[in-house]
Amino acid sequence: MNAPHTLEVGLGDRSYPILIGPGLLDAGEAWRPRIHGRHVLVVSNETVAPLYLQRVMTQLDGLQAQTLTLPDGESFKNLAHVERVFEALADMGASRDACVIALGGGVIGDLAGFAAACWMRGIDFLQMPTTLLAMVDSSVGGKTGVNLKAGKNLVGAFHQPCAVVADTDTLATLPDREYRAGLAEVVKYGALGDADFLTWLEAHVDALNARDDTIIAKAIARCCAHKAAIVARDETERGERALLNLGHTFGHALETECGYGTLLHGEAVAIGMCQAAALSARLGMADAADGERLAHLLQTLQLPVTPPAGLDSDALLAHMRLDKKNLGGRLRLILWRGIGRAEIVADVAEANVRAVLDHRG
Repeated sequence: MNAPHTLEVGLGDRSYPILIGPGLLDAGEAWRPRIHGRHVLVVSNETVAPLYLQRVMTQLDGLQAQTLTLPDGESFKNLAHVERVFEALADMGASRDACVIALGGGVIGDLAGFAAACWMRGIDFLQMPTTLLAMVDSSVGGKTGVNLKAGKNLVGAFHQPCAVVADTDTLATLPDREYRAGLAEVVKYGALGDADFLTWLEAHVDALNARDDTIIAKAIARCCAHKAAIVARDETERGERALLNLGHTFGHALETECGYGTLLHGEAVAIGMCQAAALSARLGMADAADGERLAHLLQTLQLPVTPPAGLDSDALLAHMRLDKKNLGGRLRLILWRGIGRAEIVADVAEANVRAVLDHRG
């Protein structure tokens, strides 16, 4: 195997590598040294486990390794399934030097990472993302958590992984809809802070749609480099890291109101970014043409840019009021001055947000 592309999330003595490349699940020599204890619990789901779990277990020979396979889907990212991870750790006698490996997409990474953050007040966990969305976003940066009926990711913790191992070969088994949902998060990095990257994506739409391995790997590396740098500067989202939520306040509201799993996270973010762009134009912050350019790119990547019909704006606003970025009961959104220039905007008037929610495209 060729040496993987390696980045580092620089957090002092808690720094960790992001390994990107093909064949990494079978390359235990590249990531097993990050596991320090003898107890390992590999958490996966019913879709990913039959494909990749045994390959990971083979690399854990000699350790006291167990597995836990959970149902697949956003609707299962809840406290009941975190408790199943706790029970598995208890059954194996996991001590404070244990490690949880999250093998799957963002749901498994968030859920297993949150369980690791809580078990004995925090044990190691290692991210093995198998979806494009998880590789470019959710596996990096230590955000863990689960959903409540009231809203997405309302219960969680910042808990950094000991490593991120992104085996790009796993994308070959990713369903097309899941792949495209991941592309929304790829586009997000260009939209929020890297106009040149967005231009690069526009130039490589055909290759991205064809799932060209080389182009996908370059996109993953560029997104991870952006996120690693932002996390190193603002680990717990006191400022700049909030920009990574471009489109997410609208998107999370859509996911919650539609029912978890109806819209994939990336699909909701694609719509949410277009709504954030529309709100920016309404507030006189940005030219509407920038929003049109963003929407065109998302559409060429076969992503939705308008919300499903029949949604209640009052219900969506209620979900948005619960967003973690809000302060003092006032909406605080990530908007932009145009492509590559996102910013945090406090005290956004609900009347303007409602006008965007009421517009059906």
